[in-house]
Amino acid sequence: MADRNTRRRGEELIKAIHDAVLAEVLEVGVGRLTMDGIGRRAATPRTTLYRRWSDPIEVLLDALYHQHPVEEPTTGADDLRGDLVRALRLMVEWALSPAGRAVAAILTDPKSAALVSEALFERVFASRGGTFTHTVLRHYADQGRFPAELLTPVVADIGEALVTKRLIDSGTPPSDDDLAAIVDQAILPAIGLGARGPKRPI
Repeated sequence: MADRNTRRRGEELIKAIHDAVLAEVLEVGVGRLTMDGIGRRAATPRTTLYRRWSDPIEVLLDALYHQHPVEEPTTGADDLRGDLVRALRLMVEWALSPAGRAVAAILTDPKSAALVSEALFERVFASRGGTFTHTVLRHYADQGRFPAELLTPVVADIGEALVTKRLIDSGTPPSDDDLAAIVDQAILPAIGLGARGPKRPI
């Protein structure tokens, strides 16, 4: 074990620590996170952690930041509908990942949410583009594909809220057809556009 630890450097070591803190928060919660616990799970001395982070919350926020996906609109802004479906699919994949499950555990535990929710929204979600679909919607609004004033906070949250509801209600990830229905029946009408069929770009 010691030989393996001495070989780990750079990104490999950081990923091991990030994975460890996410697993740790799922097991013990934010309030009981410690550098010792993270270090044990990562098989890394806590002194190594202190060289980069000041406390376990900083390790957690760094892990969540680096494992939060960022939407990438299609080059040329020529597939709004497809980009929205892909953004929601990205959200589903993230929600099922260790980072997504850690965020869910944090936000559904009042004590954990009180400790880190503000920093989570400011330093992770906002820094990585806000809600899923927001980057795509902003990109297309900037390209003049729909009036920018229609992109309100409520509209930006519609897709994420409906995906979250589906995950909670059914306990299973929504299918691509489910995601397309959310786009066609909720997001596009909210920005003044109707669905044009499952394969035609908007």
